[in-house]
Amino acid sequence: MKIKVRKQNKDGTVRLESGGQIKEVLINEDIFYPKGESIAVCFQGLDSSGIVEFSTKEIEQLLKTVKSRVHLVKSFERLR
Repeated sequence: MKIKVRKQNKDGTVRLESGGQIKEVLINEDIFYPKGESIAVCFQGLDSSGIVEFSTKEIEQLLKTVKSRVHLVKSFERLR
């Protein structure tokens, strides 16, 4: 997995590239606030680690986009 981030600050634009392996996927459910549900992808690399958090709407859009383009991928391996 690769992460590329571009952030604007007072000195200009800072670019950061990192990556690693996905270690865990967390599904945060809230019975009282169902619109606050999220899915977090936790990753760890050699010099970095982090969490990428998605709302349910973002995940639905991501799945919709990937599903329409999966025929372009020549091969992939499902990990269990």
